[in-house]
Amino acid sequence: MAKSYEVNSVKSGNGKTQSQNTGDANAKTPAATSSGEELNRGNWGRPLEFTLACIGYAVGLGNVWRFPHLVFRNGGGAFLIPFVLMVLIIGLPIFFSELFIGQYSGLGPNKAYGRMAPFFEGLGMCTTIVITFVTIYYMVIVAWILFYLFASFTSDLSWGHCNHDYNTHRCFSSLEDIVCKQNNTNAPTDLIYWNRTCTEIDSICQDYGFMGKNGSFCFDNETNVEVPIRNVIHRVLASEEYYNEYVLGIGDATWSNWGYPRWQLVLCLLLAWIVAFFCIIKGIQSAGKVVYFTALFPYVTLTALLIRGATLEGAIDGVIFYIQPDWNRLLSPDVWADAASQTFYSFGIACGSLVTFASYNKFKNNCHTDAILVSTTNVLTAVFAGFAIFSILGFMAHNMDVSVSTVATEGPGLAFIAYPEAVLMMPLPQLWAVCFFLMMFILGMGSQFGGIEAINTAIIDRWPHLRKHKWRVTAGTCLFCFVAALPMVCNGGVYMFTLMEWHTASWAILLLGFAEIVIISWVYGIDRAFSNLTDMGIKFNRVMRGYWWVVWTIVTPIGSIGIFIFTMTDIKGTEYRDYVFPVWADVMGWMFGSATLLPFPIYIVFRYLQDKLTLKEFFQPSRKWGPQETTSLQDERRASSLSSMSAILKTNGIGASEFI
Repeated sequence: MAKSYEVNSVKSGNGKTQSQNTGDANAKTPAATSSGEELNRGNWGRPLEFTLACIGYAVGLGNVWRFPHLVFRNGGGAFLIPFVLMVLIIGLPIFFSELFIGQYSGLGPNKAYGRMAPFFEGLGMCTTIVITFVTIYYMVIVAWILFYLFASFTSDLSWGHCNHDYNTHRCFSSLEDIVCKQNNTNAPTDLIYWNRTCTEIDSICQDYGFMGKNGSFCFDNETNVEVPIRNVIHRVLASEEYYNEYVLGIGDATWSNWGYPRWQLVLCLLLAWIVAFFCIIKGIQSAGKVVYFTALFPYVTLTALLIRGATLEGAIDGVIFYIQPDWNRLLSPDVWADAASQTFYSFGIACGSLVTFASYNKFKNNCHTDAILVSTTNVLTAVFAGFAIFSILGFMAHNMDVSVSTVATEGPGLAFIAYPEAVLMMPLPQLWAVCFFLMMFILGMGSQFGGIEAINTAIIDRWPHLRKHKWRVTAGTCLFCFVAALPMVCNGGVYMFTLMEWHTASWAILLLGFAEIVIISWVYGIDRAFSNLTDMGIKFNRVMRGYWWVVWTIVTPIGSIGIFIFTMTDIKGTEYRDYVFPVWADVMGWMFGSATLLPFPIYIVFRYLQDKLTLKEFFQPSRKWGPQETTSLQDERRASSLSSMSAILKTNGIGASEFI
């Protein structure tokens, strides 16, 4: 295939024809473009800022509330084998491909993919729609976190008590049970908290047709089996009722009874967007400074939580439960599907943000090293977070006299139910609650910066004259996303949140990831991609080159489409707790997911009708493809590059007039 020393003739703003060399460059300086305004996009102040931004984007809430649970559910330490393999054959290859495309082209995904091959022009818009949906609902999680962060500063943590109007008779908490145990001296049987008071287990068992028994069990005379009291009366943690009934305010809300905006959540959502706006008000220049804090502070907090958790009674049980390998689980296809889905989820690939971040790199930045470093950091952080979280869950299970599996939940259940319950039993609970939710807030905001910048870049790349009004574009993006999220802070808002989460950043991005890797390996050409990487100063030894050739051309495309097929055959209807969504709501969810793919065929039809491209032209680079900036050194070499280019084109059977 043709090498990358391509000379593109383009029209400058004054109508004069200029040449553009896409070969070697030590730094990017303005080159001619069709509008003259695709210039001065800005760069990261230092390469470290880009690396930290990628870490902050990739290392997010999923590392804390999803990965530990998947490890526990899928064979403990044995799960690390399929997960690391999925990182190597899917996560890292797509991650690196996005960094390469963004850095080499100096463009966001909306323009980069279209110039790389016109057939894939809609791919950039697909990723932009995905990241827009994700940015909208992800900030709702940040709003929940802020709610808990403010609540953590109170003298008496509200989620530890059952004396509120929204609490039911099934409510209990560790604090309430401790009080009952302290008052147990004169009771004939153990006391637990039930029906808003300390109640004898014997009395509860008899009410439900069992014999009483000291401890946490009832006795079934017919079967001679001890039945745990929790299975008899089905108590609900106060922290769970606090989350569902007070924070979310679900009540009787359904799809037909949506309720009204929760003013507390509206204010938290507004504050989150204001903070995000001021953090990236100057685009990459301001975001590059913020990432030093957002990327590094969570590690300080996780370390503190791990040290504190390791000193708690029962912590070792939680850690053993977390890592104990069950090798038989590796025979289950669900384990491998979970490993693949976690790879997409935690790396944030196929969403356009990484292409956007890399587009602000200097041309000679070693994005290959960045990809390996960020991927390794992502995996190690997830494992590290698991030790911190499960040591605390082990302590919680010990105090509640239940199995770790009972409290080892994922997602919001871990962040807003299990952990808040655990801190109630720690010395200085307010301190540890503040530390945890501050860490979660920073993790969430770090991921949001990539989404907001991807949306801004898509807008400015489309209308370059808005570059001088960057702060207004940022304000408009934040305002739009804030308004779009308002339905999700109503009483029934969690249903819309769940619907978007299930359908927008799940099955659809598997197809987008497949398309991203196919365009490099089979459309643009793997040899041409290697040549472009060499132009950027990135060189591989024989082993590393062989690895990238195999995964980019064979393994990653097959793996991505295989996981997509498996996911679609096992997909279920959307639900939240015991509430199964109506069919029309599920249809709306499928429409959300389909909307992220719709631009792909639309752009193909549009380009055909507008430019009358032939099939061959659809799958070859546009004349505008290549670095958007060039150096004076390249200008001096341009004449000699022309003859080299002609020879390369002739070798590959491509006429110069076809390529230019």
